[in-house]
Amino acid sequence: MRYVYGITSALLASGTALALVTQSPVGAQVAQNEKSEIAKVVPRSGAPESFADLVEQLQPAVVNISTKQEVTLGVRLNPFAGTREPITQEQQGGGSGFLISADGYIVTNNHVISGGPRGEAVNQVTVTLTNQKEYKATIVGRDVASDLALLKIEATGLPFVKFADSSTARVGDWVVAIGNPLGLGSTVTAGIISAVQRNLGQGGAYDRYIQTDTAINRGNSGGPLFDLQGNVVGINNMLISPVGANIGVNFAIPADAAIPVINSLRSGEKIQRGYLGIGIAPVDEDLAAALGLPKDRGEFIQRVEPAQAGEKAGLKRGDVVTKVNGKDVTPQQTLSYIVSNTKPGTRIPLDIIRDGKPMTLNVLVGTRPPEEELTASNFDPEEEQTAPEDPTGAADKALQEELGLSVQVVTPDIARAVGVDASTKGLVIGAASANSDAGRKGLRRGDVILSANRVPVATSDALAKAVADAKKAGRDAVLLEILRRGGPSAFIAVRVK
Repeated sequence: MRYVYGITSALLASGTALALVTQSPVGAQVAQNEKSEIAKVVPRSGAPESFADLVEQLQPAVVNISTKQEVTLGVRLNPFAGTREPITQEQQGGGSGFLISADGYIVTNNHVISGGPRGEAVNQVTVTLTNQKEYKATIVGRDVASDLALLKIEATGLPFVKFADSSTARVGDWVVAIGNPLGLGSTVTAGIISAVQRNLGQGGAYDRYIQTDTAINRGNSGGPLFDLQGNVVGINNMLISPVGANIGVNFAIPADAAIPVINSLRSGEKIQRGYLGIGIAPVDEDLAAALGLPKDRGEFIQRVEPAQAGEKAGLKRGDVVTKVNGKDVTPQQTLSYIVSNTKPGTRIPLDIIRDGKPMTLNVLVGTRPPEEELTASNFDPEEEQTAPEDPTGAADKALQEELGLSVQVVTPDIARAVGVDASTKGLVIGAASANSDAGRKGLRRGDVILSANRVPVATSDALAKAVADAKKAGRDAVLLEILRRGGPSAFIAVRVK
């Protein structure tokens, strides 16, 4: 250390001597840190004397959020009854949020009020104000893609805060975070904006963050990041740390990205994002070498989904998309970011390279399916069977009760995952109850139901109708046509409860 310090001192001394010899003439450009220049932009004290008055005004609008959720961890055999029983556990969590209206609307992160293995909404949300008043909150809406959620408590005359115009935020601006880190209620930290429009390489419409060195830890999620005018410039969302705690590299969702989502959730509108229906990979050094292209320019198409916007426009596997609507595709400006932020129904040009030759295609941008639908397409037939605790539709509930089955529509991706032809139409079994006739007859996760009573079924409603029709006709069983990997379809009669 002494050796390094000594070298550094020598270099600094040499630099000073050189500066003395090469002083700039009068009228020439001055150094960025010349005292007269700095005095124009930095107050005499160099920083706010105190954040106390600001915090006193803002703190009452920031809330603590605590959650509870019953989660099914698996099943166990009851040796006395000979049945399988679910193993459940109550999980608790929480984070921060802030009031945006006097009548109780609260903004937070979606992950704060999500639980379970599939990110389901939690069973119970409790909001605590700084005056220690507690309220049961309802979830107005939540959006997985942006990781935002809107809650509502039944109260009036509440303190609230407004959003800032985050497009004017600058690197070096002071910011203040208020939240509940590590269970410590109403904690205040301050720092500066380290970067704006930070791309973390996650893809999608919202991969742009405000980076800050303001101390943020677990429990700060969903809390506000204020500018010195007291407006919410960002919503604290995540941190990067090798130790799982704050090291000064933290990220907030910019207010300008959050406002349209929050407004849509509040009004009950569907959030629409652009979609091409393609699987992509970055053009890294190895891929660039294989294709004879410059690295980090464009994205390689790995997969084209049938009947989606990309296929309709003529995109093919192996194409490299270099520009979208005139914008270069780079690691900082990804294809998914540009497309997701393009209004569905817009026709835009795509510049591509196919077999070494540049060409342009015109695409009519489609609408991105809900995140749960996209997640469902990643079907793992080897995953442990777990039926949903709360089926989302009447048909799903009826099938779970009457057949002991949970099902979902077969997509080309699911078909490939379970080892059947990609064009297969039907319903894939997500779980079969061991107590049901279907389970006892060997039906299992990954099996595909093609028909019921010789009528094709491509939706859960169609299968539920077949079951209902059988019961109306006085039958207590339904004939299912089952397709399984590596074999022809077979008919199995399954009794209805």
